[in-house]
Amino acid sequence: MELDGTSNTRIMDGDEMRRAITRIAHEIVEKNKGAADLAIVGIRRRGAPLADRLGELVRQIEGVPVPVGKLDVSLYRDDYPDRKPEVGRTDIGFDVTDRTIVLVDEVLFTGRTVRAAITALIDMGRPAAIRLAVLLDRGHRELPIRADYVGKNVPTARAQNIVVRLSELEGEDSVTLVDG
Repeated sequence: MELDGTSNTRIMDGDEMRRAITRIAHEIVEKNKGAADLAIVGIRRRGAPLADRLGELVRQIEGVPVPVGKLDVSLYRDDYPDRKPEVGRTDIGFDVTDRTIVLVDEVLFTGRTVRAAITALIDMGRPAAIRLAVLLDRGHRELPIRADYVGKNVPTARAQNIVVRLSELEGEDSVTLVDG
């Protein structure tokens, strides 16, 4: 499909996203040997709804609620002096100290957002471990960061963009690769 000189390729539809998120939830439970001392934190904006979904799935798998929080990393970004970030709300209603935190984001690209999130979490306490779950890993890392749980690896060119739409925000679940 063409739109204003760009071509779009559907990477995942709603069913594929659901299956990937369900698989990630099972992997989290397996690697953590259950849900004890586990918490899930989504990076605002699209990581937060994914964290909610993962928290609910882990609860269904293990039969116990898992704390879920939302983290805004705007002030922790290393490109802050060059832009005026719109600061959102961090909502973590539990102590991160001595917990295994699963940090959730929709796309892993350069690693800079994840670095900012790790710094923000450590400012709140000392987690036992921080793990990373992403719906998509597109490569092109600028920092030595890798995801522990990946829904799908999507090799991309730097000039391409990945657009993730979530039912909680846009009314549908889909992932599209956009060539510019």
